[in-house]
Amino acid sequence: MIIDQHASRTTGLDQVQSANGLSRRGFLQAGAAAGGGLILSLSLSFGKGEAEGADAFVPNAFIRIERDGQIVLTMPYVEMGQGTYTSIPMLIAEELEVDLKQLRLDHAPPNEKLYANPLLGVQATGNSNAIRGAWQPLRRAGATARTMLVAAAAKKWNVDPASCLAQSGEVLHPPSARSIKYGALATDAAAMPVPENVALKRPQDFRLIGSPAKRLDTPTKVNGTALYGIDVRPLGVKIATLAQSPAFGGRLKSVDDIAAKTIKGVRQIVRLDDAVAVVADHMGAAKKGLAALKIEWDDGPHAKLSTDDIASALEKATLNSGPVAQNIGDVDKAMAGAAMKVEALYQVPFLAHATMEPMNCTVHWRKDECEIWIGSQAVARVQALAAKAAGLSPEKVIVHNHLIGGGFGRRLDADGAVRAVQIAQHVEGPVKVVWTREEDIQHGMYRPYWVDRISAGLDDKGKPVAWNNRFAGSSVIARWLPPGFKDGLDPDSTEGAIDLVYDLPNLHVEYVRVEPPGIPTAFWRSVGPSHNVFVTESFVDELAAAAKQDAVAYRRALLDKSPRAKAVLDLVAEKAEWSKPLPKGSGRGVSLQSVFGSYEAQVAEVEVSKNGTVRVRRVVCAVDCGTVVNPDTVQAQIQSGIIFGTTAALYGEITLKKGRVEQSNFDTYQVLRMNEAPAIEVYIVKSEEPPGGMGETGTSAVVPAIANAIFAATGKRLRKMPVDSSVLKQPT
Repeated sequence: MIIDQHASRTTGLDQVQSANGLSRRGFLQAGAAAGGGLILSLSLSFGKGEAEGADAFVPNAFIRIERDGQIVLTMPYVEMGQGTYTSIPMLIAEELEVDLKQLRLDHAPPNEKLYANPLLGVQATGNSNAIRGAWQPLRRAGATARTMLVAAAAKKWNVDPASCLAQSGEVLHPPSARSIKYGALATDAAAMPVPENVALKRPQDFRLIGSPAKRLDTPTKVNGTALYGIDVRPLGVKIATLAQSPAFGGRLKSVDDIAAKTIKGVRQIVRLDDAVAVVADHMGAAKKGLAALKIEWDDGPHAKLSTDDIASALEKATLNSGPVAQNIGDVDKAMAGAAMKVEALYQVPFLAHATMEPMNCTVHWRKDECEIWIGSQAVARVQALAAKAAGLSPEKVIVHNHLIGGGFGRRLDADGAVRAVQIAQHVEGPVKVVWTREEDIQHGMYRPYWVDRISAGLDDKGKPVAWNNRFAGSSVIARWLPPGFKDGLDPDSTEGAIDLVYDLPNLHVEYVRVEPPGIPTAFWRSVGPSHNVFVTESFVDELAAAAKQDAVAYRRALLDKSPRAKAVLDLVAEKAEWSKPLPKGSGRGVSLQSVFGSYEAQVAEVEVSKNGTVRVRRVVCAVDCGTVVNPDTVQAQIQSGIIFGTTAALYGEITLKKGRVEQSNFDTYQVLRMNEAPAIEVYIVKSEEPPGGMGETGTSAVVPAIANAIFAATGKRLRKMPVDSSVLKQPT
């Protein structure tokens, strides 16, 4: 497989975009005339059927088979290390009957109408839903194309299509031993009627799906030819780096740039309302120039803001009622009659993304046009917001998307592109803006701070008869996708807090939206469940302890209505040797979740030293993610999610003092080191259910498993993350 690293091929795109009024057959004929082959557009709709040419059905995937036999998949999703550029092509290749190596991938250009994610309604890669969204539509795409190619060959040979078969990019007619390659059939296939319904393969007939497949993007990443946003170097490009107001909401008062201008390689200083950038021949000169600036800032309205202020405001907010996310039964009545009541207050901190590839964006601004090179999870958003910043119409903004060296949700936002455009408007020729690690961590967009006030009532046997949870925090959806925030609620903020796998006869959950002053919040890997699963699974553990029951057995007794959840819990307990004794100072903790369309259970095994240091020795995971496309990807995603979540559990925290982020680089915003990584075991439950998401499940599941393991080892319950070793330290 070849990935076009530079930009999507645009041959025929204008014709495709103007095809809404054409019939299906007319569209295909127009596509063939424009591109010299078969271009197949399929509606990745919301699953309510097709209305030909209607605006409500937004196609976002294309198969192009050229006359020379090249098969091109224009990818509606981006590759940021999660394996999308292997697993998505597997769906097409399976039904189209081609080998993976026969496909070439093009990055999709910004186009919400063609490439909107069917589960989000916008062009974006996130929320662990690439495979979920593509599962049926892209398989139909391959099957439809294959059916038309077979029909074209049968017509050419004057034989029954049922006597033909497709294999490895060819149509074969076994009775006459004839064969013809797809490329030679492209024009004829484009003239064939498009079948309204095609039969998809049965799972037992899968050739690729379900089998391990090596990552197709690995060779170029190993040999260094893979092109990320930061690798782009348009002719004559200059490099810029910047300093932004250290306090959120602050402004630039003055700059003394005399010393900076004397540094070799420094070309110019760009002043903005709340930032200053140094443009130079290379990054070294830009950084030296930035260090030489004498900058005076006006700290603005949030100069005294601290993390404690935000936490206090959120805690107070949980005393007030909010919109009801879910209500089952009568919690107040059940609580009044409970034999025992358990109450707790939980908190999770702000978190940064700290992606491996530094944040960057290259822009060439011209009077009537703007060209952008970037690695983005939401390229159409980049185009729209950059156009607004540049004062141009969106069609005048050309965006080239590239491989991403870590997204974790950070690159769903377009603030970096907007900032780069603001700088580029002062620079002649292209300029690549690169954020230093310090600027990235101290001026990022953060996982929201959350506070939960949660309580439960137990009967005389310890079983929960009432569950009440009210939590307060920021809604990222309200900012990022306003239509998704309705009646004070959004699905991201509540996932993992409602629709629990447990049989809870009386449940009440409320969400109170509170936006922290001046602090930009954003999606962070495992989004809402990163907060909600920690609270839910930690609190279930509290209930088991209050009932003096085993944590696994307690959960299992509540799962009669959720056999898939029970199956992963049983499997993980078996593989982790749950009942096997551990040395003093060690403990096992369990978590169970159903989020992103997948069921997952984890057992973490930890060791706590006398000085309170926690070492995660082992994590065992059992997952039912429905039909598995590539088991290697599933395992890799769980492993990486566990590492990401373990980092958050042990170290992750962004704190503010005097309106400033206190952390600045990996010395103060620590990530898990290689020697600290736990042994990870992954067990996949075989299933024929539709695929669930896998990119984020490991992250949300591991944090409560670690917290519960710490309780098992020390008897101390952690209701606030990250781990505070001083709380766990044994008295001398």
